[in-house]
Amino acid sequence: MSRHFQVGPDSLTLLQNGMEFFPALCADIDAAQHTVHLETYIFAADTTGRHVSLALQQAAQRQVAVRLLIDGFGSADLPETWVEELRNAGVEVLWFRRERGFFPMRRYRWRRMHRKLAVIDGETAYVGGINIIDDIPEDEGFDAPRLDYAVRVQGPLVHDVREAMRHLWSGVRWASMRKRIGRLRGQLRRRKAPDGDAAATLLLRDNVRHRHEIEAAYLHAINLARHEIVLAHAYFLPGRRMRRALKRAARRGVRVVLLVQGRVEYRFQYYATQYLYGRMLADGVEIHEYRASFMHAKACVVDGTWATLGSSNLDPLSLWMAREANLAVRDSAFAGSLRDNVMYAVQHQSEKVLRPPSHLVSIFLSRLSYGVIRLLVGLLVRQRH
Repeated sequence: MSRHFQVGPDSLTLLQNGMEFFPALCADIDAAQHTVHLETYIFAADTTGRHVSLALQQAAQRQVAVRLLIDGFGSADLPETWVEELRNAGVEVLWFRRERGFFPMRRYRWRRMHRKLAVIDGETAYVGGINIIDDIPEDEGFDAPRLDYAVRVQGPLVHDVREAMRHLWSGVRWASMRKRIGRLRGQLRRRKAPDGDAAATLLLRDNVRHRHEIEAAYLHAINLARHEIVLAHAYFLPGRRMRRALKRAARRGVRVVLLVQGRVEYRFQYYATQYLYGRMLADGVEIHEYRASFMHAKACVVDGTWATLGSSNLDPLSLWMAREANLAVRDSAFAGSLRDNVMYAVQHQSEKVLRPPSHLVSIFLSRLSYGVIRLLVGLLVRQRH
């Protein structure tokens, strides 16, 4: 059940899973009178994708200006017939770095558009981590949907979301026309830094000015934690600074609760995270594996007063390569609601990890996966120089 909060001048609605997110999004698209702008990493050719596609097409046919930006890697399986159908209906569709062959060690290939944002009529925005894909994975035998979150926003914060989307759309369009993007970079540099005292703030990560904005917000909140840190991350492979911050928090008596993926969806990420179990357990971190379904959440609550959720994982791709967008909220009612939701999953839909993997195969896979990811990241980072 969605929950509504007045946070400063902004009205926020916390949405859990696609069962709450997609009806709200499609209803706002259906009611749009002027503009609809949607960004997503995955746009799947399934039942949910069809519903959203039809809503976008019908809006365009009402003379609403509709823009759709999809990632070329995450949405690589979207049939060209679907894209042409959208364009024929009047929807402007752009690809962010569409795949052209397979070059795994090219750094640009890993710089994905991982954001999940929407703005309707400049008055309503969505910020979260939910892709346009069926909520319950097909052929997996699950009754429960993917665990994930989004926030419906109304108020001044919508302007920040709209401007972030407009800048990226302009850059992708210019790049597709082989024009210089120096103007885009200038616009991004002029974006004000997030107000640390604001009740609700949009956090971005890109490869121009906002390289560390999301990570810095996490570190600031974790370093100030006094009682509890609750993390829910499908892909948890943070760098040394983040791991040290969590270790210091646990040592000063802060309860650190980590909810991670308990089902093998992407093997390298799954087993690489397990490689860290021993160290984190020794540091006093509680680890719980979500078992009800696949987990796609990317959220954190600190001391029940500060919360963030959105598209950014705590892994190298999200923190160093991809374009991400999170919402940070300093409000006890909102943060408490998100905490309660995550803790319900911890207590009723998860298994607590008591010791690191001891089976030889699991140990081998965890070390191999962690080593491969570290090697890959090292090679990609060196390509910057």
